[in-house]
Amino acid sequence: METKNVMAQVESMPEMIRSEFDTLDMRVRRLLNHNDLLSVKRIVITGCGDSYMAGLATELAFEQIAGIPVEPMTAMQLGRYGSPYFETMFPRNPLTIGISVSGTVARTREALRLARQGGALTVAATANPDSPVASEAEIVFDCSVPDFAPAPGIRSYRVSLLMLYLLAIRLAEVKGRLTQDQANEQRQILKGTADAIEATIQAVQEPTQKLAEAVAADTNFVFVGDGPNYATALFCAAKVIEAAGRHAMGQDTEEWAHLQYFVNTQPETPTFLISPKGRGHSRSVEIAQMMKSVRRTLVAIVPEGEEEISALADWTLPVVGDVPEVYSPMVYPVAGELFSGYLSRAIGEPPFRGFSGDYAERGITIRNSAVMDAIPS
Repeated sequence: METKNVMAQVESMPEMIRSEFDTLDMRVRRLLNHNDLLSVKRIVITGCGDSYMAGLATELAFEQIAGIPVEPMTAMQLGRYGSPYFETMFPRNPLTIGISVSGTVARTREALRLARQGGALTVAATANPDSPVASEAEIVFDCSVPDFAPAPGIRSYRVSLLMLYLLAIRLAEVKGRLTQDQANEQRQILKGTADAIEATIQAVQEPTQKLAEAVAADTNFVFVGDGPNYATALFCAAKVIEAAGRHAMGQDTEEWAHLQYFVNTQPETPTFLISPKGRGHSRSVEIAQMMKSVRRTLVAIVPEGEEEISALADWTLPVVGDVPEVYSPMVYPVAGELFSGYLSRAIGEPPFRGFSGDYAERGITIRNSAVMDAIPS
């Protein structure tokens, strides 16, 4: 796996969204029958790594657009701790969506198995419909798209987001929260994020490369966001870890003030503050002031033309295009993704450590871990 693939995957996203959008939308429309859609009272979205983050990123969409409460849970948490306590008043609830692009992740397989035993309607979202994960679910959603040069999940993350956003819109349409015209308008707004991604790539490609070269000696990075972009913070941190092997963490905006604010071992730690000028923006401005007071290297990922955080930032990576906050996780990871690839190149560290030496087994227990058939009493 080569570093250049990271940047190539980012650059390929606009065309992938435009070319695959209608196919994914058709698959979502056929995923559940009318009665199953009407019966959904609660949704649980589960997975590991990026797949779990996709659930976090789309929680607001299901609640704001479809009016359905959603609980994103890691596969470990859902399978071994959550599924035994499902509410049984409503049959086939909660709708449980397990995401595993490879279809081989043991914990996601386990979570779907135990959720199904608990009476949930289970959906496996995977690019491998014949996989072990797919075999555990009642319904399989094919989230495959054309193959591309391998890199830490960038294209696959957007496909997971698109599938979940489109399902939220479909649920709203069937339940009467949106008219057909309103639902189609939302679909076009979502599809239009391809344009924003394309414009943002052009705006931040050179700055992210220069930033990566400037901070190549740093070994810790922090990404901060709130609402749906808490998931973006986690996701961008994950890309730095996977692509460059450097320690990175994602944190909620408010929680940063309670915790990372007090770290003084590396006061200049590059800290990326992600704010689409949504509900959390006023707090993000205050947090930016706090970050500068303790000498953090502040990197602002904000809308083009934003002034309050940008005025304080050491680096500004603008997001171009008018993207509603509910769909902003489609676009706001772009700068972090490019940064991870350029950091990998700057320090000469291949993604996933090249799957060599101590990493040659490729985390084999992720796939081959024993799967529980039932929760011990």
